[in-house]
Amino acid sequence: MRLTAAFHWIRVVIIGGLGLQLGSTFATAAGFAVPEVSALGTAMSNAVVANPEEKGAFAYNPAAMGFHDQSSVALGALFIGPDFGVDTATGSHDSGGADWVTVPMFQAAFRAHDQWRVGLGINAPLGLETRWKTGTFPKLSGEQPVTVAPGVTLPIPFGAHPTNSKLEIISLVPTLVYQVNPDLSIAAGLDYYKAESARLDSQLTSVKGDGDGWGWNASVLYRHGRLSFGAVYHSTATSDLKGRYKPLNSALASLGTLNPGSGLPPAQAVKLDLDLPWRLQLGARYEFTPDLAVEFDWTRTGWGEFDKLEIKSRATGTTLFSDANEWKDTDAYRLGLAYDVLPRTQLRFGYTFDETGQDRDHFSARVPDNDRHLFSLGLGQDLEQGWALDFGYMYVKFKNQNYRGSSTYTPVADLGKDVNGTDAIAGKYKASAHLFVFEVSKSF
Repeated sequence: MRLTAAFHWIRVVIIGGLGLQLGSTFATAAGFAVPEVSALGTAMSNAVVANPEEKGAFAYNPAAMGFHDQSSVALGALFIGPDFGVDTATGSHDSGGADWVTVPMFQAAFRAHDQWRVGLGINAPLGLETRWKTGTFPKLSGEQPVTVAPGVTLPIPFGAHPTNSKLEIISLVPTLVYQVNPDLSIAAGLDYYKAESARLDSQLTSVKGDGDGWGWNASVLYRHGRLSFGAVYHSTATSDLKGRYKPLNSALASLGTLNPGSGLPPAQAVKLDLDLPWRLQLGARYEFTPDLAVEFDWTRTGWGEFDKLEIKSRATGTTLFSDANEWKDTDAYRLGLAYDVLPRTQLRFGYTFDETGQDRDHFSARVPDNDRHLFSLGLGQDLEQGWALDFGYMYVKFKNQNYRGSSTYTPVADLGKDVNGTDAIAGKYKASAHLFVFEVSKSF
């Protein structure tokens, strides 16, 4: 009977979760990470990997399932309201896109045996969208006559003005959990990443595609009286993207490619290996009283894997587009607090300081990043008969970045060269975001 009920709930909730529309995500953590994968985690600024008590910790640390005797399913939605812009010599410019973005959350935990659990999570841990109108960056705006053949002169833009950059990644995470003893649980699983609607456009060219990739994860959770420790590791993964590349300027079509003289056709099938970072999160939680618990987590993200974006022709292997990133691994410091104000009602608070992995010498207008502060709060309500409702809110504030460029970009002469780290994308970048999460769960 328990098996039948479990599969019924998993089927219903997966269908509901995938039915939600996934909008273009706005990265709330360093790089293009979106680590908010449950209402509990969002309310506590993602400091929950050492939490053996709450079901909302399963999406962060699957080993937490070993401390729960019942099976459960949870379905939620994350709503992100970004405010992102840059001030340049031509004025103030907002990055276009949806005013609000919806991201689905799903987590199932099935008790297969006294000591074994099976978990399945669906979320969107990575994603970003930036849209800059032509004219945002003065050095890359305007046109210059270029002779493409004897007696043939055509206008060509000054440079590769970034326009639409978009990445949506959905993750499917099946896990197997083993409860070693009442105070120790371990887990291991797979991370399947599906990249949807990837775009990398400029006023010169358009690139779009999709793809997928695999990684793995391992986690542990140990409890000793009022103190508990948790650790989670997600491996790096390479998402193999395939798509189409085409020039958007008649002069470029005549030249054949962004790099004149290569003789490549103007539109063709391309590939991009997108290296996703590994993630390590360690946490310690202490219950000061039966009603009050505090957790501190440290997260290390391997953004050093994201060293460059390189688009190659699938037919010839020739590089058509390249962005140097040279990011570095980053740290985030998280603090979460939970207080039971009533027997069935829990208040939650959190704060995180998250470092950027972006090197100023390779600053990118496609993924303009900086250190940020995250402030959060939320509520968990037990509705009885196995039902629970959770709510979380987070405010993300980026440090303003007055970027001047580490090198000089010369229009026309530097056409086709990487604009990252140059004064072509100079400006004062500012960003913030409001996040709301609603999640309902059922234990059985």
